[in-house]
Amino acid sequence: MKKWIALLFTAVLVFGLAACGKSDEKSSDKKETKLVVGASNTPHAVILEKAKPILKKKGIDLKIEKFTDYVLPNKSLESKDLDANFYQHIPYLNKQIKEFGYDFVNAGGIHIEPMGIYSKKYKSLDKLPDGAKILMSNSVADHGRILTLFEKNGLIKLKDGINKDEATIKDIVDNPKHLKFDYEYDPAFLTTAYNNGEGDAVVINSNFAIDVGMNPKKDSIAIEGDDSPYVNIIAVRKGDENKKAIKTLVEVLHSKEIQDFILDEWKGSVVPVKGE
Repeated sequence: MKKWIALLFTAVLVFGLAACGKSDEKSSDKKETKLVVGASNTPHAVILEKAKPILKKKGIDLKIEKFTDYVLPNKSLESKDLDANFYQHIPYLNKQIKEFGYDFVNAGGIHIEPMGIYSKKYKSLDKLPDGAKILMSNSVADHGRILTLFEKNGLIKLKDGINKDEATIKDIVDNPKHLKFDYEYDPAFLTTAYNNGEGDAVVINSNFAIDVGMNPKKDSIAIEGDDSPYVNIIAVRKGDENKKAIKTLVEVLHSKEIQDFILDEWKGSVVPVKGE
């Protein structure tokens, strides 16, 4: 009898351990993957918030770290405090890689934020007076983009044969209105300068304009077209672009639900893209 009781106890114990193992395995299967993404407040963090519940259903717990500058998100990505960041366009990323040696790659392009020119004093670019003062970002990565916008609107001409993404003030060869470009402003401060009536015109990134309640399409006196090459991307450390969680993040941000949200929310001031 004692032998049978011992055998029965052993069988129950083995079954219990097996069941526990299956339970742990099942629990492990349901375990979420944590993904920490750094982002500018608007529109990047807003878009990520919209994607959060969709990612949750796919087993990804998205945590959003908000930044108000253009330097710290890449530093945080390098130090592995972030798994990815979402705030910069490709020319800026390339410049940061060249300057700081970051081993980052583009995991996917998500949207375009057209650069706009704003003025409290003039309703159109052709009304700008001779010697008008233009306030612009101190981010050199944006200078080629800004100057190209002025060139497309016929106010200046840049040197032939240059890479216009990398153009600087020195590359202006014709400036019939003698525009004075003041590029000493932090990008985040340009909306304040505009609201204070500083300068004759102010060039502002759409994310900062939107962040203070401006509508780039309606409030600007000139704006980039939807074909702008300055696509805002998901940036990651090299090799991480192949991780399942990163691929899922990009897929969700490319989904019709998110793209429709972007169009509805910003009415063309932010334009979704499909691909890099």
